[in-house]
Amino acid sequence: MVNASPVLVWAFVALALLVAGGFVIGVRRAAVTTSHPDPRRLTTVTAVLTALWLALTAGLAASGVLSFTSRPPTMAIFLLLIAAVAIWLATSRLGERLAAGLPLAALVGAQAFRFPLELTMHRAYTEGLMPVQMSYSGRNVDILTGISAIIVAAVLVKRPKALWVARLWNVGGLILLLNILTVAVLSAPLPFRTFLNEPANVWITYAPWVWLPAVFVFAAIAGHIVVFRRLRQEARSRAAMDVDVHSGRSPIAVL
Repeated sequence: MVNASPVLVWAFVALALLVAGGFVIGVRRAAVTTSHPDPRRLTTVTAVLTALWLALTAGLAASGVLSFTSRPPTMAIFLLLIAAVAIWLATSRLGERLAAGLPLAALVGAQAFRFPLELTMHRAYTEGLMPVQMSYSGRNVDILTGISAIIVAAVLVKRPKALWVARLWNVGGLILLLNILTVAVLSAPLPFRTFLNEPANVWITYAPWVWLPAVFVFAAIAGHIVVFRRLRQEARSRAAMDVDVHSGRSPIAVL
């Protein structure tokens, strides 16, 4: 495998740690906002589990256990596990707490990490670690999700009721995420590999690059689901308000 420049390595690691740390901070704020009985304990447990996840995934990659060419392909299985855990987390009670306890603008803005991530991925392509189709010089346009997350978050700060903007952005961002995930899988040395140019997508089996799926893709999947949950909560809240208005009851009195 081609050696990466120190600038690329440290930029990638720093961004991964920033995203992981942001998750812990988000849990802390959501716990306080939603009146969790013990915010400190929840935050501590989250921080410990997050650190263990980072260490475990990096350790597996460093040990050489993860491979697309082994039988069974351990890396492919690991990718499915990452997606399953991300979906589980986002649909769990913690995901519900994040959806209810954080501003919608913050939930959308958190996905802005995909802007600098795409810059580092493009650098990875230019340094020979990653195939071109996984960068914005190829078939990956997920950088638009990161840039638009900043814009949409700013709109939601000024117009919190503009839910249609968040809904449209979330659907579009999810589509772009599924696009690059498909490209990444079809670039890996699996029996159904479609993109045959070199290098194959094997760099994510090494540390710290394993954090691309284990941290960044994880955060993107979970983040989109949590935004959908928040939008559903907002829709239910508005429906309840409409019922109260039409029935002649004061929403304040009901609360």
